[in-house]
Amino acid sequence: MLEAERAVFQAKTGASEQQMADLEAFRVRLTEANAVMNLVGPDSLPDFWNRHAWDSAQLLAHAPDARTWADLGAGAGFPGVVLTILSKGRDGAHVWLIDSLGKRCRFLQEIVDTLKLPATVLNGRAEAQSVTCDVVTARAVAPMDRLLGYAQPYFERGAQGLFLKGEKAESELIEARKSWHFDAELAPSQSDPRGRIVTIRSLRRVRTTR
Repeated sequence: MLEAERAVFQAKTGASEQQMADLEAFRVRLTEANAVMNLVGPDSLPDFWNRHAWDSAQLLAHAPDARTWADLGAGAGFPGVVLTILSKGRDGAHVWLIDSLGKRCRFLQEIVDTLKLPATVLNGRAEAQSVTCDVVTARAVAPMDRLLGYAQPYFERGAQGLFLKGEKAESELIEARKSWHFDAELAPSQSDPRGRIVTIRSLRRVRTTR
């Protein structure tokens, strides 16, 4: 089953054999680490190639010219590690993997070092980092109104947002507009018909009057 899903992923992404080898090494290490710390739901690991790898990789088609990414709440490495592996060797490619929990950062650093990835792991609050990038992204971190607060400094430095969201994406955007002005586009997820890819541009906070 895994081999068939691996082949489907490679066909969809055009990933090289080296990239596939890196992704497989990442999958194996994630499975090992997940046995001792909660990185992803254990029931989702058998569906690694679609639920995690393809879910992450599909973002590249939405920002084909992007070279630099910041993954907020990078956790288990989705989407950041997958994006890094698929961008490896591309001129100027770099991904910042940002997480507030030390043990997750140690796991991410091990992956980055082992696979020699063009990435920097930052342990700290997302909104406190001074990273400049083309795209800021996140998956399963927070509702959109709170996530935009974390991402605001990146928008101020010129980034656009590409966020992986579930079936509540539309209602989250409605709620977020109470606190934020922004332009948004929604696209269906290619990995889960219930999911949405949310593109955010021109973010600014709603001014309150007293």
